[in-house]
Amino acid sequence: MMVSEFSGCDSVEIWIKEHNHRFCGEVSQSRKSFRFEIIPPREDSPNEPPSALGTTSSVADICWAILNGDPETTPISTVRQFKTTWTGDAARGLSVQWTMDGRRHTQRIQPRDSWRSVALIPIAVEDSIDGVLQLKSNKKNYFTQDEIDLYQDVAQTLGDAFVQRRTGVSLRERVKELRCLYGIVQLALQPGLTIDTLLQSIVELLPPAWLYPEITSAQISFDDKVFFSTSAQHGHGKQEAEIVVNGATRGKVEVVLSAEKPELDEGPFMKEERRLIDTVAGEIGLLIERKLLEKERSRLLNQLMHADRLATIGQLAAGVAHELNEPLESILGFSQLVKKSSELNSQTQKDIERIIKASLHAREVVKKLVTFARQQTPEKVETNLNTIVEDGLYFLESRCAKAGIKVMRELCSNLPAIAGDPVQLHQALVNIVVNAIQAMPLGGTLTIRTHADDLNAWLTVEDTGIGMNEEVLKNIFTPFFTTKGAGQGTGLGLSVVHGIVSSHGGSIRVESKPGQGSLFEIRIPLTNVRTEHLTVNRNETAI
Repeated sequence: MMVSEFSGCDSVEIWIKEHNHRFCGEVSQSRKSFRFEIIPPREDSPNEPPSALGTTSSVADICWAILNGDPETTPISTVRQFKTTWTGDAARGLSVQWTMDGRRHTQRIQPRDSWRSVALIPIAVEDSIDGVLQLKSNKKNYFTQDEIDLYQDVAQTLGDAFVQRRTGVSLRERVKELRCLYGIVQLALQPGLTIDTLLQSIVELLPPAWLYPEITSAQISFDDKVFFSTSAQHGHGKQEAEIVVNGATRGKVEVVLSAEKPELDEGPFMKEERRLIDTVAGEIGLLIERKLLEKERSRLLNQLMHADRLATIGQLAAGVAHELNEPLESILGFSQLVKKSSELNSQTQKDIERIIKASLHAREVVKKLVTFARQQTPEKVETNLNTIVEDGLYFLESRCAKAGIKVMRELCSNLPAIAGDPVQLHQALVNIVVNAIQAMPLGGTLTIRTHADDLNAWLTVEDTGIGMNEEVLKNIFTPFFTTKGAGQGTGLGLSVVHGIVSSHGGSIRVESKPGQGSLFEIRIPLTNVRTEHLTVNRNETAI
């Protein structure tokens, strides 16, 4: 507008190249109007260099050709210098001069436009021609050389202004991006943050880091959860980047614009924003990996502490068991002798019977303590887990039937042998199955599976019972821990199972959630028998 008023031209246009797009603004004194538009790519020759101009072209063709050179996309044919061209009688043509690829070129062009006086002055932005100041008048010989020199100074000032604007915008956007990344670093340093809290905090940092924060919303998807920024919207234009954790894609980061904006490098987004969203997705992946490592380290530490506690309790239990065995045997022996006396009345006989029964119960508890403490060395022979399962279910299926429990078998037909104590393994299976039956008071399904790999045989017992919460899961192998009422259990059943499995060099894993049942998976190392072509026979017993 200022240039138009100063020059008195009928039309003043400024063409500018920004982000590989061409923009044109025009002030027309004759029409008393202002026009701004994004110049679309030319279908006939979208990358037309000045050398491709015909002898008859419009002034717009010349401006397009001047702004065609792009150092990133056309490094060979790049216009580095375009000389000012002007005429006071356009009907006689324009002499266009430019330097490209280090060579000077001159071409005479007859403009198809109706203007009499035309001046095209390049606007240099840094080291390339990124703009054109176009002055047009209906009057013949409107310009003088002194005026053209002055307009060249104006064009240089415009170029400096565009450089300053670009630098300012770039600096502002980089500061926003750095603030976003700094915020993520600060979150990473906060101890105790859960993954959910971390992702929700990160998604709130994203919109302010983009070019149009007022219409920008962000979303982070991870596994089956989605986290939104407070201004979550949907609309025009989207960027996204995958979140990769330990080599696997687990989610993505999305940035969405709710309104249309001019085309930039990637739709309405800048190339710097593409780098930013990729960086954010990469940082999220690394942060989640670290969180998972911390969780796994904590789990292993708790497992180690639990194993140490069990070992200590086992040593204590072994000592207590040995101390109790002798007096219990004495009580039981003398009670049985007294019971044989014919001089006892019926009430005394009943009391002695109670003493014997209590002594037998105490001896059984001591035996379990000894088993838990691994004081009884397993008598290992070549054993098949399928046989252990069938023998155990032989005694328990009738109990399952009464409780309305369906028993499912999924047993590997050619399961390799293990070195194990059949009596102890039978006891371990029975203890787990009895627990499963007690966890299904209203009936359900009990599934027992066996399978093997190259190193281990596996026994899995799964029920559809009431399940266990995390607190119970932490203590199920602790001796004397029980959720049953007084007199309904000793709390040694699963402790004994743990001791038996450990004495066989194996391990036991438990999964359970309230209302979703429980799964016990026992691993026992194989003997030297190699497993090949394992198949599973599935059958069910409807109870």
